[in-house]
Amino acid sequence: MIHSLSRAALLLSCATIAFPAAAEDNAGQLGQLLPEDAPLMETQGDDIVVTGEVLQSNVVASVKTPTPIIDVPQSLTITTEEEIEERGWTALGQIVDYTPGVITSQGEGHRDSIVFRGVRSTADFFIDGVRDDVQYYRGLYNIAQVEILRGPNALLFGRGGTGGVLNRVTKKPVTGQTFGNGQVALDTFGEFGIRGDLNGSANDTVGFRLNASYESLDNHRDFYDGERIGINPTARFALGEDTTLDLSYEYANHDRFIDRGIPTGADGRPVEAFEDITFGDPELNYLDLEAHLLRANLQHNFSDSWKGVFTAFYGDYDKLYSNFYASNYTPATQVVQLDGYVDTTHRENLILSGNIVGEFESGSIAHTLLIGGEYIDTSSFNDRFNPVFSTSLGDRETFDVMRPLSLRGGAGINAAGNPFTVDFTDPNDATQGDLEVFSLYVQDEIKITEWLRLVVGGRFDSFDLTVTDVLNGGTRSRKDEEFSPRGGIIFKPQDNISIYASYSESFLPRSGEQFASLGGNSAALDPDRFTNLEAGVKWDIVETLALTAAIFEIEQSTPEVSDTDASQLVVVDSTIQGFEMQLQGEVMPGWEVAAGFSYLDGEQVDQTGPTGLRPRELPETTFSIWNQVAVTDRFGIGLGLTHQGDSFIDNGNNAVLPAYTRVDASAYYDVSENLRVQVNVENVTDTLYFPNAHSTHQVTVGAPINARFAVSAKF
Repeated sequence: MIHSLSRAALLLSCATIAFPAAAEDNAGQLGQLLPEDAPLMETQGDDIVVTGEVLQSNVVASVKTPTPIIDVPQSLTITTEEEIEERGWTALGQIVDYTPGVITSQGEGHRDSIVFRGVRSTADFFIDGVRDDVQYYRGLYNIAQVEILRGPNALLFGRGGTGGVLNRVTKKPVTGQTFGNGQVALDTFGEFGIRGDLNGSANDTVGFRLNASYESLDNHRDFYDGERIGINPTARFALGEDTTLDLSYEYANHDRFIDRGIPTGADGRPVEAFEDITFGDPELNYLDLEAHLLRANLQHNFSDSWKGVFTAFYGDYDKLYSNFYASNYTPATQVVQLDGYVDTTHRENLILSGNIVGEFESGSIAHTLLIGGEYIDTSSFNDRFNPVFSTSLGDRETFDVMRPLSLRGGAGINAAGNPFTVDFTDPNDATQGDLEVFSLYVQDEIKITEWLRLVVGGRFDSFDLTVTDVLNGGTRSRKDEEFSPRGGIIFKPQDNISIYASYSESFLPRSGEQFASLGGNSAALDPDRFTNLEAGVKWDIVETLALTAAIFEIEQSTPEVSDTDASQLVVVDSTIQGFEMQLQGEVMPGWEVAAGFSYLDGEQVDQTGPTGLRPRELPETTFSIWNQVAVTDRFGIGLGLTHQGDSFIDNGNNAVLPAYTRVDASAYYDVSENLRVQVNVENVTDTLYFPNAHSTHQVTVGAPINARFAVSAKF
């Protein structure tokens, strides 16, 4: 199968807006999207076997329906392992920069945070379709592809997913093959990384794979350092012709400096003169995460028409982060105020899920029926301690703006010239949360004619949360039972074109994404509800090039206690509308393009009606394009551009994140069939820019021009 078809195959291997379970690292070279009357071809060893409608590898197992991406009535973007390697990406945020409809948020420097179509989330992350909602930075060393789905996704993913979700598909063992690859990389900041991927198999029924990575972290900011370790052994057992079992254990250890960025000035914009100043304590701003993740996936073909996929996941997470950050700034006196806290999280997640997929016909109408259920048991303990400064006896202190600030190891000199010490001795919060979720869902994809299809389904969730206030005593509980419908219609005037319209709903309990508290009036309020209307077109221009476009509207309904009568609830609706377009594939032999554009608009609404204020983190336009050109059989270059329009940092529209345009480039040379040298250059024009923020005085400073050099080998 020619190399130019790899992107289409990898798109297909996650063609369902589902929990894509597995994709091996060279799966993209096995296939392509085919016309609807073309057969399915699966690999068995070195052979290709015709068995159905869609081309995919037999090591790719989707726990949802194997629908070609052109027939999915929703916007989604797939980033393959090959693309991640070519562009030298090491973080999810770099993928987001080149994806339409989503942007990064700062995440306080200790977690992935994405704004999906104007909705910020730190919890809508999944790994092999399983919820991965603890707040931390996720690595890419063991990832075969990353899928970003936009719009509410409750039917497939449950609570949250209000603006979209991000799913990472891990590499899986390949039976009957032995291979390996590795990479050593160093960048101009001094960051160093090494990773390896080894696959072994004694026969066609048992396979083992080990992915491991070590990164010594560094960047352009003062005091920044850290390291990240990832180890992921996996095993695959063919228990028979119709049954496969995948087992996985992953160990993650991540230490890094936390940097909340720089303050904004009187004009509400980041103070560019402070670009080199770190507003924190070199010794007390840090993250320490250790996680143990266990996954099991059992697949069984009951017959030629019915398949079952059953998944078990257990995650144990221990996280500590400590930080100081700018909370205010007075331009007239050049004085900044610092606040801070130390926070710990211990989380245990147990998730069990099962899905049955069947294909059958009723008369002339064909059905693909999905029936599934999920059980989640989560136990979490969170606490937070505020700092106490010896000078103010409070949790905040002022400093003269200088580089570095006079704060190190919990001691220093304040703006008044007085020495002080500071300790995290003021307990702010401590809660024990226990969550139990039961879910049932059903969906039917109905093929009425060759040119008309319907998708209908719904999900029922029972969300039962109990939160104990460890500090003050007392327990609060709330149980929500929600039904989330989904519907879509797809017209296919030609096999390579689909025109669709869809409707979906999602909900977010008032306890929030991390359900660490259930205080105040939230125990008496219904969840926030999100509805999504979307219409779009998908066009496979040629076999290797696809164009998609969509318009959409997301409406959020938020119950609130009435301002005039505390015994009454009112529902406040806010709406975000937008347009997205993306082009992906091979324009001509040797030239691949990935381009995306989005337009977003919205207005905040309160109990009195529209406010005239724009939601925070909602740039009107974003645009990105990456060109990858194979100049010769051995030498290739890449050139990319990403643009983000200006947006507001706060809901009061007082602080602004300026628009920016960044240019990136890459080049590689294949020394031999098994050895590649590569350089990736970020911010070629050395532009000063501010990619995201957490709040008004915490704005991230983008990296200046930098290069990453890598040597990759395979065997």
